[in-house]
Amino acid sequence: MQEQLLVTQALDERDMLRKKILQKIERARFIDYRKNNETNVIIRACDKDMFRQEAESAYQSIIDSIRRYEKLDAAIIASNATVRIRTSYGEFTVAAAIALRSRMKRRSDACISDDFGGYRDTEDFEWELAHTLETQYQEMVKAMDKKNASLEMDADAMRLSILGKDSRGKEDAASIEVVKTYVAENKTGLEDPIDVCKKVEALKQRHDTLLMELDTQIKVSNATTVISF
Repeated sequence: MQEQLLVTQALDERDMLRKKILQKIERARFIDYRKNNETNVIIRACDKDMFRQEAESAYQSIIDSIRRYEKLDAAIIASNATVRIRTSYGEFTVAAAIALRSRMKRRSDACISDDFGGYRDTEDFEWELAHTLETQYQEMVKAMDKKNASLEMDADAMRLSILGKDSRGKEDAASIEVVKTYVAENKTGLEDPIDVCKKVEALKQRHDTLLMELDTQIKVSNATTVISF
């Protein structure tokens, strides 16, 4: 006779069975030894017939628990492969949603070297893209500010050279205009064809919204979907 459970119940029981199976395996004793002229085994310190019964019972109990775990697991996997959930960014099977959520949550800062210099070990590609965009933006702003600060120092030196140390009251419009032109022509600005800040904001917004929706929809699906096994 088939059993029916909500996916949430099946998940809870599967987790419980996993712990139970491992505990049983760890605690059970399946083999011992004894003297030929005695009936008691040495480690378990009980009659060999009792030890045999205990070992057989423990083994069968573990096998039964494993088989139930396998049935539950297969039913959960089959359900996840067919039941679909909807988000504002598209429709997914529960299995695909769980895999995507896992990738989005499992980010690593570990750098792996390769022929191209290195990359971070992650499968959350959009988050990685956002990180790279943000890093490049900050680096370029810093480099630009440094370059412009250096330019202002050069401009000050040019003014001093043109007007002398005591520049009060001196107005050389043509010379000052040369300095202004020099600054205007050499000042640096960001070349930002894709509007990086907006792209980063959009990527992060999508990431946070989708992750929240996946969490919610997976929970709702698990709490309302019945599986048979």
